Amino acid sequence: MIAFLESEHSGAKDTRPPPRQARVQLFHDRVLHEAVVDLDRRVIVTKEALHGRHSYIDTEFMAKVADACLADQRVQEEIKSLNLPEGATVVVEPWAYATDGIKDMTERWTMGWFYLRLSDNPDANYYAYPLDICAEISPSLQVTDVYRLPSGANDKAHTQQKGFDRRRIHTTSEYHPDLVSERRTTTRPYHVSQPEGPSFTTEGNLIRWEKWTMRVGFNYREGMTLHDVRYDGRSLYYRLSLSEMFVPYSDTRAPYPRKAAFDLGNDGAGINANNLALGCDCLGHIKYFDGWLTTASGTPAQMPNAICCHEVDDGILWKHTNFRTGNAVVTRSRVLVLQTIITVSNYEYIFLFYFQQDASLFYEVRATGIMSTVPIDLGDSVPYGINVAPGAMAPNHQHLFCLRVDPAVGGHANSLVVDESHPLPPDEATNPFAVGFATVSRTVEAEAGLDLDFTTNRTFKIVNESQRNPVTGTPIGVKLVPCYSQMLLAHPSSFHARRAEYATHAVWVTRYRDDELFPAGRHTMQSLGGEGIASWIRERAEKGDAAESSVRDQDIVLWHTFGSTHNPRIEDWPVMPCDKMVVGLKPVNFFTSNPGLDVAISTQEKNRSVLVDGGSSCGQA
Repeated sequence: MIAFLESEHSGAKDTRPPPRQARVQLFHDRVLHEAVVDLDRRVIVTKEALHGRHSYIDTEFMAKVADACLADQRVQEEIKSLNLPEGATVVVEPWAYATDGIKDMTERWTMGWFYLRLSDNPDANYYAYPLDICAEISPSLQVTDVYRLPSGANDKAHTQQKGFDRRRIHTTSEYHPDLVSERRTTTRPYHVSQPEGPSFTTEGNLIRWEKWTMRVGFNYREGMTLHDVRYDGRSLYYRLSLSEMFVPYSDTRAPYPRKAAFDLGNDGAGINANNLALGCDCLGHIKYFDGWLTTASGTPAQMPNAICCHEVDDGILWKHTNFRTGNAVVTRSRVLVLQTIITVSNYEYIFLFYFQQDASLFYEVRATGIMSTVPIDLGDSVPYGINVAPGAMAPNHQHLFCLRVDPAVGGHANSLVVDESHPLPPDEATNPFAVGFATVSRTVEAEAGLDLDFTTNRTFKIVNESQRNPVTGTPIGVKLVPCYSQMLLAHPSSFHARRAEYATHAVWVTRYRDDELFPAGRHTMQSLGGEGIASWIRERAEKGDAAESSVRDQDIVLWHTFGSTHNPRIEDWPVMPCDKMVVGLKPVNFFTSNPGLDVAISTQEKNRSVLVDGGSSCGQA
């Protein structure tokens, strides 16, 4: 691929792309196999039997799980024993079965959690009425066990049949406009106008905007991916993607530890992508990109409008007022946005790449949707969640993402430098007023997991040691602007920690390898652990081959773990306002001056403002 890209950028006319290949999962004799198929030659390149491994769970299969639950006689008997209100509808929400050490994981199991919808409106919020029954479902879609859930302050499930408590019925948990009567009317319409059209152009999946060029990709597991990202023709990133996300819940009572989802590895961001044309998910002059995937039977599946591309105003890019002359120069920041949204059961995740005119790039995750709830007896409470409605408790949980940055800063041979700012010791000759501080740098030599430290302003820079800035004399580079987050809270001995190895450090650096795309391992469905990024690093170190583990002046990959420890609040109910998490990548000594210096000055002639109460407008003294 590298040779192909170099040839393409050189303008060669006979550029041949690499072989087009697909990774295929298939079942044979109840065993999962994985094959790589050459689509040009129509031949199988490799095929491997993956005993004890499991494939993704898609929406179609989950619907069959729900149907199987409701068709089971024991389930119906438990539902009948609840003596539910007349006209109520039981809703089953299937989940992947997270490993907890109780059941043999050689078969792919699912869990059925039960809720109640009191309204005949299908958009009514059934999460307001979690029921205290659940079911286990086998790979053959047979209900193997039905039992009552713990719903008290202790960890014991109900041993006797218990009916639905009518005191739980309420009217304050709806969010859909058909069911909410009060709506504010003070927000006026907002139109985005670009009279000359957008500043970006597209050609297939190639996007050109300002000085940026990139190709946008889309696949079943990661959803949106970016490739061959360049600024003013200079290479910055080979590939950017969200490589994993883990959502473990903290309810300690069995079977709730089974609620621990790898939303990419188990479900897939691509297959759960929203059609963004259905609502105002994007605003302005928009270019939509479709995604193409396959169904479980191999049929092509179009994911229409899975990615939107548009521009937004982002305030001031740079400004200075000369206080002596009173003259002000201001440039407003225009940002290119690439956005995709996924829905995974109760939650929505909004993923955005922001490209800025100064060669900075930001990745943002917004979490919204409805919190997953469990039943709780009226009058009870627990320390690992809060009650959001009568008989409904929202447990504490974490959202732990991993952004995979495959850099190509001035080329593919890069290094990782860790900078820290430390005070200089008082010294009569060099620091007589005891105010000095300086940067201490070290270059990471071997693959490792690293931590953030705001007390030293610890900074991680990807640099190209063979290319020096002509002004500063230092290597050209890009620095990570991390999203400071709490790491995984589950104990290291837990299956959560064993399975989500990447969630123990905020930054990882590894050597590039074709098959290392996912930091919790390629097959997360009911995984047992010991196959993620920490295991890769440990296994190579144990071999004692320092060259294999070296990351200095090599083709490296940087991984950043970030996220949210979500201790619910009542303001998150019944639907959660967006929780925003932002990661940045900014050039460091990559240019010889501010790369946004040539952006046009903002004036009223170009960027129109409208006066509301009189006074002067932009460009008018």
